[in-house]
Amino acid sequence: MLPAERKRRIVELVSDSDGRSVEALSEDLGYSKATIRRDLRELEDRGLVERSHGGAVPVTSVGREQPYGEKEVQNLEGKRAIAARAVEELGDDQVVFFDAGTTTMEVARNVPSDGSMLGVTNSPRLAIELNNEDNEVKLTGGTLRRRTRALVGPTAESFMQRTNFDLLFLGTNALDVDAGLSTPNEEEARMKELMVEKSERVVLVADSSKLGRRSFVQFASFEDIDLFITDDELDAALRETLESAGVDVVDGVAR
Repeated sequence: MLPAERKRRIVELVSDSDGRSVEALSEDLGYSKATIRRDLRELEDRGLVERSHGGAVPVTSVGREQPYGEKEVQNLEGKRAIAARAVEELGDDQVVFFDAGTTTMEVARNVPSDGSMLGVTNSPRLAIELNNEDNEVKLTGGTLRRRTRALVGPTAESFMQRTNFDLLFLGTNALDVDAGLSTPNEEEARMKELMVEKSERVVLVADSSKLGRRSFVQFASFEDIDLFITDDELDAALRETLESAGVDVVDGVAR
């Protein structure tokens, strides 16, 4: 296992179990405790974990916004499974908006490159991924937020107010039975509101790490969503809430 892959797995293991000891990580990955401790020091310096006595815990709070690089390495297999199912929703000659985010990035990596759609996004990185062979791609413009690599602000919002989309692949930082869909940043929340408002059909793609969480700003309710695709199976309460709001649910796609 390459060092980068080992560190990615450490972040995943620490996040999935809400904390992990050095000893457990050493056993899980087959590396010495000294190697794991060095990795944890580096990961803490990068803001990906917080070291605790004898191990590490996730860096999480309602107001905290994870950097793109941190989210990019979390639950990658789950996000890929979500993306593989999500692209089944694409039709010919559609205008499709891709929200900025790591799960929507995986969706972009799975779309056909036959020119059958017009892709629109507020993520320069995602635009590059979409811009292959025959696909036409448009960017919203706006101010680039370094932390999430998303375009926001008046220019981006003006673009959104002038345009309409057949389909939206939407991401979220948090999803909660009472709080709906939420995100840490007000400017990004406004962009997401406009995405939902201007789209004929909304497909929410979010891995199980987002479930049961709340963030700072609510940007949508469950009634705004047409289809929700996630990697793990939902608990009964959340499923009932979503279905009561008219949301079609496809869960457990990574199983």
